[in-house]
Amino acid sequence: MIHDYVCKDIDGKDINFADYKGKYILIVNVASRCGFTRQYKSLQTLYENHKDKLEIFAFPCNQFGNQEPEDNENIKEFVKRFDVDFHMMSKVEVNGENADSIFNYIRSEFGNQSIRWNFEKFLFSPEGSFLKRHLSIIDPLTIENDI
Repeated sequence: MIHDYVCKDIDGKDINFADYKGKYILIVNVASRCGFTRQYKSLQTLYENHKDKLEIFAFPCNQFGNQEPEDNENIKEFVKRFDVDFHMMSKVEVNGENADSIFNYIRSEFGNQSIRWNFEKFLFSPEGSFLKRHLSIIDPLTIENDI
């Protein structure tokens, strides 16, 4: 279950996903130099519309086209232009032997397939079970239909 994981936020603080039991959890791997970076705006709108029942956790990753080469401090500055107030997490790897444990778990929920690109979105139920994978091309606002 997603509630079994603890990850670092962009400031290095531990985030315990068990603290979010009772809410939908949306995990997104993000990058600041990607064609899908504009989705930060949709993610923020989704969060504002549903923060009573939804938490969003964005994990920067540089594994796709070197589109997130910056460090956590620069990423934090970059996302200010989108007025992001959902959870920004520490930069991680999502595939391969150095993948963060939460992404190993996420991939295990859909047959250990690799995450394909930046801005893939993974939705979990308020009880912590995996619900749905949304590919990069899917606008985050369409997730409203799933919560």
